[in-house]
Amino acid sequence: MADTRKQSGSAGRRPVTAPRTFGPVSDLERHLPSDWWRTLFNAAYLKTDGDVVENSENTQREVDLVIKAAALDPNDRILDVCCGQGRHSLEFARRGFKEVTGIDRSRYLIRLARKRAAAENLSASFHEGDARKFRRRDKLFHCVMLMGNSFGYFEQKRDDESVLEAVASALMPGGVVFLDVVDGDWMRTGFEPRSWEWIDQNHFVCRERALAKDGERIISREVITHSERGIIADQFYAERLYSKEQLTSLLEKVGFESVRYHGTLEADSDRGQDLGMMAHRIILTARLSRRAKSVTPPSRSAPAFPKVTVLLGDPSLPDSVKVDGKFNPLDIDTVDRLKVALAELTDYEFSYIDDHQSLAGRLRAEPPSFVLNLCDEGYWNRATLELHIPALLDMHGIPYSGAGAACLGLCYNKNLVRGFAESLDIPTPMESYIGPDDSVATLPATFPALVKPNFGDSSIGITKDAVVRNSTELMAYIEWLRNSFGRCAILIQEFLEGTEYSVGVVGNPGLSYRTLPALQVDYSRLPKGLPKILCYESKWRPDSPYWDQVQYTEADITEEQRRTLYDHSNTLFERLECHDYARFDFRADANGVIKLMEVNPNPGWCWDGKFNMMAGYAGLRYSDLLRMIIEAAQERTHSESAKLKSAAE
Repeated sequence: MADTRKQSGSAGRRPVTAPRTFGPVSDLERHLPSDWWRTLFNAAYLKTDGDVVENSENTQREVDLVIKAAALDPNDRILDVCCGQGRHSLEFARRGFKEVTGIDRSRYLIRLARKRAAAENLSASFHEGDARKFRRRDKLFHCVMLMGNSFGYFEQKRDDESVLEAVASALMPGGVVFLDVVDGDWMRTGFEPRSWEWIDQNHFVCRERALAKDGERIISREVITHSERGIIADQFYAERLYSKEQLTSLLEKVGFESVRYHGTLEADSDRGQDLGMMAHRIILTARLSRRAKSVTPPSRSAPAFPKVTVLLGDPSLPDSVKVDGKFNPLDIDTVDRLKVALAELTDYEFSYIDDHQSLAGRLRAEPPSFVLNLCDEGYWNRATLELHIPALLDMHGIPYSGAGAACLGLCYNKNLVRGFAESLDIPTPMESYIGPDDSVATLPATFPALVKPNFGDSSIGITKDAVVRNSTELMAYIEWLRNSFGRCAILIQEFLEGTEYSVGVVGNPGLSYRTLPALQVDYSRLPKGLPKILCYESKWRPDSPYWDQVQYTEADITEEQRRTLYDHSNTLFERLECHDYARFDFRADANGVIKLMEVNPNPGWCWDGKFNMMAGYAGLRYSDLLRMIIEAAQERTHSESAKLKSAAE
C-alpha cells in the first residue's frame, strides 16, 4: 500500500449504480469506516495517486535511501510490507537483489505487481497478506520495509503494534526495519483543510481534511468527479499521526534498538499538485535486538476464556428443517467433523451441550465461562426460537459468540431487512408483501418471480417450484405455502437472473475484522428446465439433482464488483449489529446490478458450507476459521466488559 492521501472509486468507468454521496459534511470522523483500507487500494487509487506512486524518480530515490540507510547488499533478503503494486520491490529486483518479497492485502495491486514482474522477467515474488499477521517464510529477512505511509491505518493503536511484532518475527537477529511514515507533529498543523486538482483531462478530485477529536489521527475525505458523468466516489480514510518520540517508544517496546532518523522525505508530483500525506515524511531505521524474543513469531496470547462450551442443536428432538424431520447420519458426521477441528485448537478446552430439555436449568446452575453458540437450529430445534438462545445467555450474563437476540430477530424478517438495506442505498429486488391474513396477492410487475415465506432460513419454503412464470403458477405456489406452513407472511420478489454471490465477514468493527474472498454459485451443470436457485432441495435432499450439480467457486469479479459486495456487506454487518461472523448473499439482475438477497447473522458453520468454502479461498483450514470466530467473539466480549467496567468507575 502507499500514500493514503487519496481515494479509490471507479475513475474511468461508468458505475453500474450511482455511488452514494453525502453533500456537505460537518464531521469527517463520523463518516469514517473503521476498515476503510480494505477496499481503498485498486485501479482508481493508482489513477488518483499516480503522480506520486507511479513516479519512477520517486521510487528510485526512495530505494537509494533504503539501501544507504539500511546498508543493504544485493545478497540480503528484503521484505516489502504493504508493497502495493510492487514499485519498490521491483526496483530492488532491477538492481540485482536476488530475494525480494512483497506482501499486501489488495488483491488487485498484488496481481498487478506479479504481472509487472513477469513482463520484466524479475524475480520478486508477491503475496496477499495482512500486515498484522502475515506468515513468515522459512528464511528470515535482513530488512523489512514499510514505505509510503503504510503505517498507522488501523483504528486501534494495538494493531500498529501488531504490525511491528509481525515485522520483528520476520527479521533475523540484528535485522533492520525501514519506516517511511508521515511526520505527525508537522501534519497536525501543516495540513491543507481543502484542496482540489485535475488528475487527467476528464477527472478531478476534491479533498477535505480534519483532525480527529482526540488529535491522534488525520481524517480525509476525497470526492472523485468525472466532468460529464458526475461524482464517481465519495470516500473517507485516515492515518494515525506519530511523533518521532512515539515511534521510538513503540519500536523499543517491540524489541528494536538503535533507532536512527534519516531526515525527512518529500515526494515529487508529475502534476505539481497537492502532496497531502506525502509532503513531510519521517525516515527511520531500527535494528532488531539480537536478544529479542521476537526473532521467532510472537506467541499467541492466552485466550480470555480458555474453557469453551459449544452449544448445538438437540439430536433427540424433531427438526422440521432436516431430512425426514430429524437428525440423520449426515448431521451427526457434521458434528463429529466439528469436534475434530476444534480439537486442533489446543489452547482451548471444549465441552459440548446438546440437551435442550435441561439447557435453561444448566445455564442457571452451572453458567459456562464462554459459549460458542452453534445452535443455528434454534432452541428446541425450532427456527423461530433461534433468538431465544442468545436471550437465555444474556439473561445469565454468559458471554457467547455470534449475533444477539435483537439482530437475529430482525434478520429473520426478510421484509424488514430489505427495508433496512434500502435505507442504506443498498439495492434490493422489487418485492410485494402478502400478510398472513391477506386473501389477495399483488401481482408482480414482471415474471418470472420468486415466491417465499417472509420468515425463515435454510431455504425453508423455497423449492424448485418457487420460481413462477405466470399468475396461475403464482397462486398455486401461494396456496402450497399456506397449506404447508399455515397463514404465513409471503414475499413475491423480482427473480434475479444474474450471477449469485456470497460474502463472509469474521470479526467486529473497530477490532479484528476480515472480509473473506467472495463465493460464486455455479449453476452451469444444473439440468435444463430447473430454476437456478439455492432451493431446499440443494441443501437437504441428496437425491435431488441440485445436491451435486450446483457448484461453488471463488468469485470471478472485477474490482468494482468486489468493492460493491464488500462495502454493502461491511455496512450491513455494522448497522444490523452483527457479531463475530456473518454471511451476506447477493445476486445480480439482468442488467448486472448487484442486489441483496439475504443476511445471515449466524450462518452455517459446517465443514462443507459456504462459509468454510470462503475461508478456504483465503488459505484457511476449517480449524483456522473456527479459531478466528472464537477469537473475534472473545475479543469483542472482553472489550465490552472493559468498557462497562470503565463506565462504572
